[in-house]
Amino acid sequence: MISPAFLSQLRRLLPPHCVLNEREDLLPFESDGLSAYRNTPDVVVLPESEAQVAAILQLCHKEQVAVVARGAGTGLAAGALPIDGAVLLVLAKLNRIKAIDPLARTATVQPGVRNLAISEAAAAHGLYYAPDPSSQIACSIGGNVAENSGGVHCLKYGLTVHNILRLRAWTVDGQLLEIGNESLDAPGYDLLALLTGSEGMLAVITEVTVKLLPRPERAQVVLAAFDDVAKAGAAVGNIIAAGVIPAGLEMMDRLAIQAAEAFVHAGYPLDCEALLLCEVDGVNEEVSDDIFTVHEVLAASGATEIRTADSEEQRLKFWAGRKAAFPAVGRLSPDYYCMDGTIPRGALPHVLKRISEMSSEFGLRVANVFHAGDGNLHPLILFDANQPGELHKAESFGGRILELCVEVGGTITGEHGVGLEKINQMCAQFATPELVRFHEVKAAFDPGTLLNPGKAVPELHRCAEWGAMHVHGGQLPHPALPRF
Repeated sequence: MISPAFLSQLRRLLPPHCVLNEREDLLPFESDGLSAYRNTPDVVVLPESEAQVAAILQLCHKEQVAVVARGAGTGLAAGALPIDGAVLLVLAKLNRIKAIDPLARTATVQPGVRNLAISEAAAAHGLYYAPDPSSQIACSIGGNVAENSGGVHCLKYGLTVHNILRLRAWTVDGQLLEIGNESLDAPGYDLLALLTGSEGMLAVITEVTVKLLPRPERAQVVLAAFDDVAKAGAAVGNIIAAGVIPAGLEMMDRLAIQAAEAFVHAGYPLDCEALLLCEVDGVNEEVSDDIFTVHEVLAASGATEIRTADSEEQRLKFWAGRKAAFPAVGRLSPDYYCMDGTIPRGALPHVLKRISEMSSEFGLRVANVFHAGDGNLHPLILFDANQPGELHKAESFGGRILELCVEVGGTITGEHGVGLEKINQMCAQFATPELVRFHEVKAAFDPGTLLNPGKAVPELHRCAEWGAMHVHGGQLPHPALPRF
C-alpha cells in the first residue's frame, strides 16, 4: 500500500487535481483495453510537465516505490495494468504537438498526443504519419512507442520503430535520456530501437519526434471475396510474389465480415467465407499498373468477386468496416478475447485451419481479423465471462494460438506487446539464455525493477513451471489478479 507520508510528498510535487487516491477517481484506471484483468491502483498521478515527471520518478526511486506508466489505456495486453503498492503515472496531460517541420518532414510531440491528431495537424502541409492502429482515434503516441504499434498500412510503411527519429525519456531515477537523432542515423548503440517496444520497463517517454510522409498522389483499394479461407490466405502470398507491395493488405473471415457489415454498412458481401482488402498507393501510373496486377492475381487465386473502390468515399468506407471490426465483433458476444501473433505469410492457410480445429475443440467461436500482408493475426475468441470457466477456457485457447505461431516460425506478438497477458508464452518463444539477457538489459536501466515490474519478461522460475505443465498439456495460470 502507498503510505500517507508518501502521498503527502506526491502532493507537494503536483497540483491537487493531479493526484488521485479516492476510489471513485481510481476506478477508471483499473485496466487497459484488456478488461479481463483489473486491479484498482493505489494512487494515480497526472503530471502536466516534463519536470513533474522527473520529480515523480526521483521521489519513487528514493522511496523505492514502483511506477507503472500509462498513456490512453487502449492497450490490449494488460501492459498498463496497475500493481499493488505502485504509482500509476498517467501521461495523458502531456498532449501538445510541439512542432511540425514540413521541410524536414517531422513532428515533435508529447506522449499523450493521439495518433490520428498528428496526421490531422500535418494535413495542412500535405503530410501524414503512417502507422495507423485501429485505435488511432484514441491511442496515444507514447503508448505506440512503448508497444511498437503497427496498423493496416505497416506492410509498406513499417511499424512505429521505422517511423520515429528521436525520443526524450527519463530513467527511473529521474535522469534525462535523449535517444536518436533527427538525421537518418545516430552514433552509438541503437537505443531508439531498444526503447521502442520496451513496454514501459526501461524508461518513461516524454517526447517523440516522428517522421511525416507526403500524401500519395492516389490510393485505391480492391475488395476480393473468397469461398474458402485458405484460398484467401494463399492469395496474400501470391500478391507479394507478383511484385506488388500494398500499402495495406487485410483479411477478415465470415464472422468478422458479418459483424462489420451490420455495424458500419461498408458494402461487404455477406455470402463469402473470407474477404481481402488490398490497397495500393503512389503516383497515378504506378497505382494503375498495380491495380491491374492485383486483379489478375486475385482472379487466379480463386476470388469469387472482385471490386475496386471507384471513389475516395468508397475507399474510406471499405476501410471503415475493417477498422471497426473489433467493436463490431463486440455485438456478437458478451465478451471476446483479442489475440495478437505473427506468422510467416506462407503459413497462413495452415494456421487458419488449425485455429478452426481448435475452435471446435474448445467450443468457442472465433472471428479472424488479420494484417494479412505482414502475417499479423488478430483472432477474436468469443466467450461469456458470466459462464463459469469460460474466461479460463478462452485464455487457454489464446495461449494455444500463440504457441502455434511460434511452432510455424512466428512470434507471440505483432503490435500489442506482451504485458501480463502473454507472459507464459514468452517461455515458449525464448530459451533461458535469451531470457537472462533480457533481465540483464532491464537491470542496466532499472536495477531495482521499479518500472512496470512483473510485465513482458517472465522470471526464470515461471518458465520452469510453465515447461513442467506444458509437457502434460496444461496451461499455467496467469498471475493472480482480480477478475470481472
